[in-house]
Amino acid sequence: MAATAVAAGAGAVAGTESAQGPPGPAAALELWLNKATDPSMSEQDWSAIQNFCEQVNTDPNGPTHAPWLLAHKIQSPQEKEALYALTVLEMCMNHCGEKFHSEVAKFRFLNELIKVLSPKYLGSWATEKVKGRVIEILFSWTVWFPEDIKIRDAYQMLKKQGIIKQDPKLPVDKILPPPSPWPKSSIFDADEEKSKLLTRLLKSNHPEDLQAAVLKVAVVYVITPF
Repeated sequence: MAATAVAAGAGAVAGTESAQGPPGPAAALELWLNKATDPSMSEQDWSAIQNFCEQVNTDPNGPTHAPWLLAHKIQSPQEKEALYALTVLEMCMNHCGEKFHSEVAKFRFLNELIKVLSPKYLGSWATEKVKGRVIEILFSWTVWFPEDIKIRDAYQMLKKQGIIKQDPKLPVDKILPPPSPWPKSSIFDADEEKSKLLTRLLKSNHPEDLQAAVLKVAVVYVITPF
């Protein structure tokens, strides 16, 4: 993989409202991301994640600017901030549209995740928990987005270099894109029988039932807008 690493992050943008009014789109992105990844919080602020995703979707430059803000947070020396940022990244990959997805699937961004794992860069001091989450996310993307060749190539390169020893075992809830953690209506909310059926399929030990559940949830993600 011949890709040149690009330094993550951009110049700091004021995150508070000024005397002239509320922050602009770029500042609003950073404001919500700061709240969503605040390491002083014992639990992650899911409403801040939702607002960040919405800002990415409404700001014309959001899908191209947000990945670099996230890369900077993921490379934070504070474990909790990095882990929170990885959760935000997962949510954005599922809720922020094709343009954001395509930016993350480029070698330019993938290199920023690779830096966290590589002992030549940040891997020598990044915690095992953070590195484990990066590996888990990359592997889950190879499962869920097989059409993204660069993600697959980056993951396989890390395996060949011995940085990833083996594929992580994903929990059942990680086989599918993570559901939205905030209240949100879905077609299953209005149909109790479909909800019960999905639950039964997911708990089944039969591969054909799990495949059926995957197809049902995939339909929800396709037809239910964020």
